[in-house]
Amino acid sequence: MLITKSSEPKRGEIWIVNLGLTIGTEMKKSRPAIIISSDGVGKLPIKLIAPITDWKQSFDNNLWHIKLVPNGSNGLSKTSTVDALQIRGVDIKRLIKKIGFISEIEMQEIVTAVAIIIDYK
Repeated sequence: MLITKSSEPKRGEIWIVNLGLTIGTEMKKSRPAIIISSDGVGKLPIKLIAPITDWKQSFDNNLWHIKLVPNGSNGLSKTSTVDALQIRGVDIKRLIKKIGFISEIEMQEIVTAVAIIIDYK
């Protein structure tokens, strides 16, 4: 997908992202991810994303896993989780297609999870 100014990825949107060429236990392949960086930050075509993976009951007590239930807005087909521990900056050339967006409440849960991970006071 050619990303134009009008289709530029925005905070809170879910995009299919190509996360190929990873190492170890980093999330791989094309998968949904949420744009978490501020729309006004940065001069390079890079967005901070949080990858999404399948929900597992064992994630229930992990502060860095934010559960997402499919709905008409997010474009997900199954219960999933945002893995805030695997946030990363990616060039927008890795973004394949926008599939939906999350609510402001869900975005706050992700921001809180990131703050906990980095021990932000």
